[in-house]
Amino acid sequence: IVDLDTIPIDDELTYQLYQKGQTIGTFQFESPGMQKYLRELKPTVFEDLIAMNALYRPGPMDYIPSFIARKNGQEPIQYDIPCMEKYLKDTYGITVYQEQVMLLSRQLANFTRGESDALRKAMGKKKKAIVDAMKPKFIKQGTENGHDPAVLEKIWGDWEKFASYAFNKSHATCYSWVAYQTAYLKAHYPAEYMAALMTRRFAQITEITKLMEECQSMGIKTLGPDVNESYRVFGVNEHGEIRFGLSAIKGMGAPAADAIVAERLKNGPYKSIFDFAERVDYSSVNRKAFETLALSGGFDSFGIRREQFFGKNNKGETFLDTLVRYGQLFQQEQHEAANSLFGGTEAIEIATPPIPDAESWSTIERLNRERELVGIYLSAHPLDEYSIILNSLCNTHCSELGDKQELAKKEDVVLGGIITGVKSKFTKTGKPCGFVTLEDFEGSGELALFGEDWGKWRGIMVEGSTIYITAKCVSRYGNANYLDFQIGNVEYLQTVKENRIDRFTINVESDAIDETMVSDLQTILENDEGKAQLFFQIHDVDSNTYLLMRAREHTVGVGHALIQYIEQHPKMSYQIN
Repeated sequence: IVDLDTIPIDDELTYQLYQKGQTIGTFQFESPGMQKYLRELKPTVFEDLIAMNALYRPGPMDYIPSFIARKNGQEPIQYDIPCMEKYLKDTYGITVYQEQVMLLSRQLANFTRGESDALRKAMGKKKKAIVDAMKPKFIKQGTENGHDPAVLEKIWGDWEKFASYAFNKSHATCYSWVAYQTAYLKAHYPAEYMAALMTRRFAQITEITKLMEECQSMGIKTLGPDVNESYRVFGVNEHGEIRFGLSAIKGMGAPAADAIVAERLKNGPYKSIFDFAERVDYSSVNRKAFETLALSGGFDSFGIRREQFFGKNNKGETFLDTLVRYGQLFQQEQHEAANSLFGGTEAIEIATPPIPDAESWSTIERLNRERELVGIYLSAHPLDEYSIILNSLCNTHCSELGDKQELAKKEDVVLGGIITGVKSKFTKTGKPCGFVTLEDFEGSGELALFGEDWGKWRGIMVEGSTIYITAKCVSRYGNANYLDFQIGNVEYLQTVKENRIDRFTINVESDAIDETMVSDLQTILENDEGKAQLFFQIHDVDSNTYLLMRAREHTVGVGHALIQYIEQHPKMSYQIN
C-alpha cells in the first residue's frame, strides 16, 4: 500500500505508461485493463480490504488474526450483545471504524448524535479526561436499556484500546482504493511502478536502497546511469530494467540531464563518446557534467574504462579536457560552416583526440568513486570478492554490533566488512578515541575504540579498507551489566582470503556435466589465479558413488565470478578447507 496524495501529470510513471500506450490522470488511472479489473471486483472483497486497512495499526492490529479466522469460518462470529450484529456484520463482529463506535453508542446507551460525535473526537484525539467522563453515562444508560454492565465494560474497554488509532470508513476506503490501483500497477507494470517510487524518493538514498532490494526480490534489475538509456529520473529500458536517473547523480543538475535526454530522443542514441561530445548542448552540459558521467558509469557503454577519461596525453592534458574542447570546437566549426557562403556541414573534419591508456583502478577505488556520486554501490559491491569469507568464516553481521548482550553469548565474535566512515576524537579526559562505521551485505554498525585500543588499530581502520575482526564481548570489572567489546585481531580481508583457504572443492552431479559447463568453468578458472588447491568431487547419480579429483596444475583465488557461477547452478556446490 503506497500513500500517494496525487501523481503529477509529468511524473516518470506517467511517461512510462504513456510509452506503453496508456493514459494517466491525477489519481485516476484510465488504463482499460485497470478499469476492467476494478469493475470486476467483488464488493465483499473490497469491504474486507477496507477493514484490513483500518485494522492495520497499533491497537486494532491485535484483532487481525481473529478477523481473518472469522472470515474463513475458522472461528465463530460472536457479538457481545446480539443487537450489535446490525452494525458489525460486515466486519465479522469486530469494531473497526469510528462510525461503528458512534452508531453503537447510540444504539446501546441512547447517546445523542452530538454525544456520539464528541465520543469519537475524544477517543481519536486521546482526550482521556473527556472519555473517562462519558464512560459512566454509557454504562448507566446501557444498563437501563437492559444490557449487562460487565459486558458494557468490556465493550468500552475494546473501544478505548483501538479508537485512538481508528479510521473512519471513508478514510479507509480512499486508502484501499489507492491500494487496489497501485497493486494493479505493481502487478502489470512492475518495473515502471518501482521506477516511479524511486523517483518519488529521489533524495532519500536509504529509501532507494530498500526499493532496490524490493526490485531484486521481484527479479527486476536496477542498473547504473547510462547516457543512452537513462532519463532525467528513474526510468525503464526496453529490456524491462530500471536505469538510475541522470539528475540523481551528484553534480548533474536537471538542465544537463534534460539536455542529454532531449538530444537522444530527437536524434537517436549516441554512437560513441565522440558522437556524444559533438551533439550535446554545452550551454547546459559543462565539463563537470562530463566528469560526473565518467566517474558514475554513464559512459561505460562506449567501451572506455572510467580511468581512461583521466589519463593524460604527452602534453599533460587529461582526455576529459581534450574531449570537451573537441566537442566545443566541432560545434563551433559546424555553426560557422552552416552560416558560410557555401553552407553545408559535411566537410567538417576535426581530428578526434586519442584515447589514452591508463593504469586500472582497483575495484574498491572505482566503486567508492561511484558511490560518492550515486550514493550506493550499483555496478558491483566491494565485498563481492570476499563473500566466501563473510559467509563461511564470520558468525556476526555488522548490524549486530549494537547488541552487546547477544555478542557476549558467543565465545568469539568474528565479523568482516568495509569501513565506510571513521571519526577520530578525544574523550573528556583527553584520551584519543575513534568511531568506525563498518558495513557488510546485511547493513552497518559502529565500533567504538578508546585509548590504547584506538592507538593500536587506527592504522588499519582507514575508510575504504576491507577488514576481518576477531573479538570478544566480556564483562567489565566482573559486572555483567557493563560489557566491553575487546578486539583480539584485525586483518585485511584479502590477507584472510589468501591465507585461510587452503583447499577449494567444487561438488557437481554427473548428469549436469556437459561441454557448456566444462567450457564455462575453464574460462572462469583461467582468470581466477590464487593459492588455494582446487578439487572436484563428482557424484555419479547412477551408482551413487563419489569421485574426488585434484586439479594438480591449477590453484585458484576463489573469485566472485567462480562463486557466483556455482551458486547459480542447481547441481553444483562448493566447500572450503
